[in-house]
Amino acid sequence: MRRWLTRLVGAALFSLWGAPGAAAPLESRLAALEAGFPGELGVHIRELGSGRTRGWRDEEPWYLASLVKVPVAIELMARVEAGALSLDERLTLAESDYVDGAGPTNWAPPGARLSLETLLEAMLTVSDNTATDMLIRHLGLPAINTRARALVPEGLGPITTLVDVRRHVYAQLHHEAFALDGLDFIELQKRDSDQARLDWLSRRLGVPRSAWRLPSLDAAFDAYYGGALNSGRLDGFAELLAALAEGQALGPEASERLLRVMARTRSGERRLKAGFGPAIPFAHKTGTQRRRACDAGIADTEEHRLVVVACVRGVADVALAERTLRDVGRVLREEW
Repeated sequence: MRRWLTRLVGAALFSLWGAPGAAAPLESRLAALEAGFPGELGVHIRELGSGRTRGWRDEEPWYLASLVKVPVAIELMARVEAGALSLDERLTLAESDYVDGAGPTNWAPPGARLSLETLLEAMLTVSDNTATDMLIRHLGLPAINTRARALVPEGLGPITTLVDVRRHVYAQLHHEAFALDGLDFIELQKRDSDQARLDWLSRRLGVPRSAWRLPSLDAAFDAYYGGALNSGRLDGFAELLAALAEGQALGPEASERLLRVMARTRSGERRLKAGFGPAIPFAHKTGTQRRRACDAGIADTEEHRLVVVACVRGVADVALAERTLRDVGRVLREEW
């Protein structure tokens, strides 16, 4: 009861800084969006400068998917800023770096020499998982997680490599999945159905499905999502983005350089960005995994600079998830 009273008071207060003549307080409009969506919606909005915030389910834990690539980028740019690294430095693509997913790095042969700048661009603009794991290998997870915790002491769970995401998911079925490598998961993703993937996994592990702990991929993903890895509260992730936008995570030059890369993001064209429309610049990062989709970044209107973090969960239809995130963007555009 207390939570709902807090939300009602918050909705009333929001009307003091929402758009004049708005049809309904923001939270009411987000509640209506969620009511028409078969899954769940979470949104956090923070006005930079004033620090005023609004949200819907933003204090709940959410799986962030590839949003966690932003802390990887911040750690990289912090070292560049400190003179410890140069974006011209090149890493050698190892066979162990390959991970399934989008991006150009998977098409490069083992032994290819790729610059840190190339890997950063691929990681953020097209959410390249192999590029991400190369950067994580170079930077080290302890350093990435330490910096993330320094910026957001509470509200963000531990970050892992992308290949470990797959290991943790499939280990929910059988612990032997921890021995699989990135090439195994690429082979797994080539199968065009859950049934075919589970059959391949059973053969690869040499373990009959009768010995598995859970019966399905949905159950395995749900069990994984129940943990803290690569998860966090939406207001916590917004705190990280605010630190980046306001020069607390990096100095002015490094911050601006990273935000320029995020403004070139090509994934998620049908999400928040579509709702904002072309007139509102949006430096952002997307995240997508089974029954999960997110979009988060910094939007600049004529009068406001806003951090927006939005996620949906519970639906397998990516197009439907993206339409809902687009509608969140439209609501925010109309409110401001």
